[in-house]
This record gives sequence, C-alpha cells and structure tokens, in this order.
Amino acid sequence: MSGFVSFVSSGPGDPELLTVKAVKRLETADAVLFDDLSSGPILELARPDADLIGVGKRAGRPSPKQDHVSRVLVEYAEAGLQVVRLKSGDSGMFGRLEEEITALRAAGIGFEIVPGVTSASAAAAAAGIPLTRRLTARRVQFITGADVTGELPPDVNMAALADPAATTVVYMGKRTFAGLVARLIAHGLPEDTPAMLAEAVSTPAQRIERFTITSLATHLEATSSTTPALIFYGPLAESEA
Repeated sequence: MSGFVSFVSSGPGDPELLTVKAVKRLETADAVLFDDLSSGPILELARPDADLIGVGKRAGRPSPKQDHVSRVLVEYAEAGLQVVRLKSGDSGMFGRLEEEITALRAAGIGFEIVPGVTSASAAAAAAGIPLTRRLTARRVQFITGADVTGELPPDVNMAALADPAATTVVYMGKRTFAGLVARLIAHGLPEDTPAMLAEAVSTPAQRIERFTITSLATHLEATSSTTPALIFYGPLAESEA
C-alpha cells in the first residue's frame, strides 16, 4: 500500500513562521526529506522516531541530483509511509517542486502541497516595508537570478525588470546581480535606484543592508559569501526599517 507525501513549506527559517498545518504534518510524519535551509530548529518539530533525510541543494556545494531526490521520495512513499518533503520558503517558489510532483504522479502516489511564507515576504516584514505602495510601487515581481546553469537567465523580460514603479525581488542573485544591473541600466533603470540586500532572513544571523543598484553590484563583486540572500530593488528599497 502506497503512502502519502506532504510538500511542506518551512518558510524562511524561523519556526514561528510555520503554518499550523505544516506543524501538524511534521508531528505525524514517518519520514522527513528536508532541504538544507529547512534544517535546524524546524526539524525539532518532527516525531522523535521519524527518519530525517537531508536532500538539500546549495549553490557551489556537492548536492544530491534531482532524480536521486525524486527516487528516494517515491521509495519512502511506496513503503507505505507518511512522508513530509520539507522545502524552504514556499515550496512553489523557485524550487524543484514540479519535478518531484511528476515523479509521484508517475508512481501513482498521492500528495498535497502545504503553502508557506516565502522569504520575500519575511524580508520585507523584517525591513519594515510593504511590497507594494499606491502610486510609487504598483507592482511586485519575483525573479530568479540563476538558471539551471547557475548563470543569469538569458531570456528575462528586461522591460519589466527595468520598470521603476515596480518592486523587484531577486532570489539566488548575489553572484549574477552585477551582470543584471548592467542590463537594467542599459534598459533605462536609473543607476541610483534604491536596493536592499537581505541575508539569512528570519534567523539569528539576519542582516539587512541598503544600497543603490550600482553600489550593491560593486559590494557583491568585492565580497564572497554563501549566506542565502534576497535582493530588492525599486522605490521601496530606500525605506527605513
């Protein structure tokens, strides 16, 4: 008899940002397959006898291949277990959710998706800013700064990204931001557009710093850090926390 998989969104790191449903699924799971950013205190909510399996991917580090992760997920469910696939942030934002759902469907295994707090929302809250503001930030857009090769995606909509009336949040973009900024400026975004770097959001190591897009690009080129981070730019990034 096949088990069942709950894709549980762990939020940005603070266990208090978990949903009630997420906590319930962790408390009853036979096995938890977790991302690196979902480890630590959040795993303390799992049953003491649950199997805990790390399957996280981190840029620049040895990581399990996606087909291996999907295969392990299917194997645990086929053993009849209640499985939590614990994903950082919101499971549907720039993760490998679709690949894992496809593997479960092919194996005839049931699943559910438990949504959660994406790190952009948590970072904005920590900085004391909204994500939108009437008249000056009419739109918010989330983008990834890295494609499957780890480079800046070549097919991004630069007209949209250079919109000065939009709040733009770049996930996984520290390494490629300088290149993005050059393209943004070429498409008309002012060099002094406010920017914000939010690292280790909602954890004890949280750090939020404000720049312009050009000064942030220079800062990131001069530093080397593997700390997970988000980049905000647009009219709201200049607001004081």
